[in-house]
Amino acid sequence: MKAIRVLLVEDHTIVRQGLKSLLEGKQMEIVGEAENGHAAVTLVRELSPDVVVMDIGLPRLGGIEAVRRIRKERPQTKIIMLTIHREESYLFKSLEAGADGYLAKDTAMEDLVAAINSVLNGKIYLSQNFPADTLEKFKKFQRSGKPVDEFSLLTNREKEILQLIAEGYTSRKIGDTLFISIKTVENHRANIMNKLDIHETAGLVRYAIQIGLVDRI
Repeated sequence: MKAIRVLLVEDHTIVRQGLKSLLEGKQMEIVGEAENGHAAVTLVRELSPDVVVMDIGLPRLGGIEAVRRIRKERPQTKIIMLTIHREESYLFKSLEAGADGYLAKDTAMEDLVAAINSVLNGKIYLSQNFPADTLEKFKKFQRSGKPVDEFSLLTNREKEILQLIAEGYTSRKIGDTLFISIKTVENHRANIMNKLDIHETAGLVRYAIQIGLVDRI
């Protein structure tokens, strides 16, 4: 039987190593590892894994935004979020972005294996701690045509800059990192604040933490 090709995306090395050792004995091949969202998108493009197991709180590019980009580039790859976040809002944002599964990090390894097999069979898999009607509730919300939150209104560049702001980057450092001018950074910052109706940096940081773009600090 052909091994399932898995990409692990997790910024904590010890967690990645643990997942790798546990999955490799279950007819799965870990074809790559990434510690941030940007690397995940690149590795999916290069390695074409069957399944991506990904955290939400990742540096440089958050897990939810990475899902959006992977889904756009390679829709056939299945994506499972493995996270500490149990709130329904994180689940809905992940599903809206295109995730196929959502598991809490304290789940049993058997559940992760079951989730991988389930999504490969075209099903959506959720942690058992969510109520039975959660998926139907999400589908009803989706049918309403409303975005889960204002984050979907931001451009890819604005999402990237919001994450860097939340990680404590100054406008100059953001400009140097993205190879754009400080003036361009400030223009993007103003657009972000207007779209989110948040007009202070501390508020942007709180918002980024709330939606899982960065980890709690």
